Amino acid sequence: MFMNPTNFAKYLTDFLTIYLSGQKNSSKNTIHSYRDTFKLLLKYCKEEKALAIERISMDVLTAELIIDFLNWLECERKSSIPTRNQRLASIHSFFRYIQGEYPVGIYYFQRVMSIPVKKATKTVVGHLSPDIMKLILEQPNKHSAKGRRDLTLLSILYDTGARVQELIDIKVCDVILETPSVVVLTGKGNKVRRVPLMKNAVNMLRSYLSENDLNKQWKNQYPLFENNQHNKLTKEGVSYILNKYIKTARQKSIRVPEHACPHIFRHSKAMHLLQAGVNLIYIRDFLGHVDIKTTEVYARVLHILLLCGISS
Repeated sequence: MFMNPTNFAKYLTDFLTIYLSGQKNSSKNTIHSYRDTFKLLLKYCKEEKALAIERISMDVLTAELIIDFLNWLECERKSSIPTRNQRLASIHSFFRYIQGEYPVGIYYFQRVMSIPVKKATKTVVGHLSPDIMKLILEQPNKHSAKGRRDLTLLSILYDTGARVQELIDIKVCDVILETPSVVVLTGKGNKVRRVPLMKNAVNMLRSYLSENDLNKQWKNQYPLFENNQHNKLTKEGVSYILNKYIKTARQKSIRVPEHACPHIFRHSKAMHLLQAGVNLIYIRDFLGHVDIKTTEVYARVLHILLLCGISS
């Protein structure tokens, strides 16, 4: 149609390696998310369309093919609608970049960019009541080093309202225990925020750092939480730790969910702050939300719970 077959490879490479990191200053996680989208797109073209990857050109990537790809994600791979929309956002970003690099194809690119996101049914924010949170945090064995590590990890995850990626990215130097005590979190878009630490969290971290010999200056860049191989924990690792204790807590109360992702601690912290009368603007800044509308979802959930006569 209008491009050489090898142009897609060149533009995708430049997009992932130069544009996102150099011009957009995107985080590693964002770049990995974009990369994974195109890995799936290439897999779809190869397995479902019988297209050799080295022969895929921009004229192949029509709006119709992209729509088929999105439907394949949802129907065959059972991706959720938010995940489907995230993949589409990555594709939109790539085609937005391409139209500036190769304006001859702008009409075809804008057809792809006009593919709308799919509306998803709004779900209620899942969160844990204070007593269930307390029960889960009582499960780690305080008499073992691993149990004390897990208790510290889960306590900091809840106390700071951190995203799981923010938690595993914490380095020793990000923990400041002198007054005022804070932990420095690096969130989406490499935005940094300083989250205050309560006295119990300070004492727990002080003991944890001492026990694991992390107080030395030359260990400042070490990850705060490590796995058994002394590497930084993964999201899957944190999820495994959480669900191990959810399983034991559920034996004591059927109100404990059978399974949960670490993000439920963040939702729970936000709800508990709101129930305690904390200002929504403070909660927005505490969680690192860019827009107050994102934080307002917790107020709506609380309003529904109150209407239903549910305290939490």
